[in-house]
Amino acid sequence: MSTVLCENLCRTFHQGDAVIKALDHLSVSISQGEFITLSGPSGSGKTTLLNAIGGLDRPDSGSITVADQRIDQMSKAQLSDMRLNNIGFVFQAYNLIPVLSARENVEFVMQVQGVPAAERRQNAMEILEEVGLSGMEDRRPGQLSGGQQQRVAVARAIVSKPALVLADEPTANLDSVTMSHLMELFVELNEKHRITFLIATHDQRVMAYAKRRIHMQDGKIVSDERQ
Repeated sequence: MSTVLCENLCRTFHQGDAVIKALDHLSVSISQGEFITLSGPSGSGKTTLLNAIGGLDRPDSGSITVADQRIDQMSKAQLSDMRLNNIGFVFQAYNLIPVLSARENVEFVMQVQGVPAAERRQNAMEILEEVGLSGMEDRRPGQLSGGQQQRVAVARAIVSKPALVLADEPTANLDSVTMSHLMELFVELNEKHRITFLIATHDQRVMAYAKRRIHMQDGKIVSDERQ
């Protein structure tokens, strides 16, 4: 089963007189349960591709199917529902809500989904334990280290068991030990829950964890290797 199918994607940006082809007739298929890194130099189109798959940006042409739904034709409201129920996001900046505790940050997505309070709390506590933050659920982001904040962000992304997690440079602000812990956590979650991971990264150490490595340049896929 294909979690993601992109066909002939084009996305162009204008910078002054320059025309940037961020995606240049790009096609890729990603199957359920894959663990993929997406690499390439700055400007190669990695983030643009992630944003297109995540429904955060719309391609100029081409089609994107995520979890059997054509998202390139959806309205903003439909895209919002799609992201809420099918896609988890992990960014370089943790994007946690400063005034909420770790547990409340994790519960936030479920609250928007309309999950009952008792179920939200139980799910949040279970996932925080799974990511190694048991006992820290009442701490606010400012009371946590960078690595711990990123784990909260990961817990928030996966608590609703999305089909797909998109991660954009998730280890960029982490030291090597914390990076290793986070990647091992991703692998464990991938294998345990069959969540598909697509991780944009410059880091060779992150790529070493991937079962499939896609390399981009000038808006195109130039290599696609499976381990």
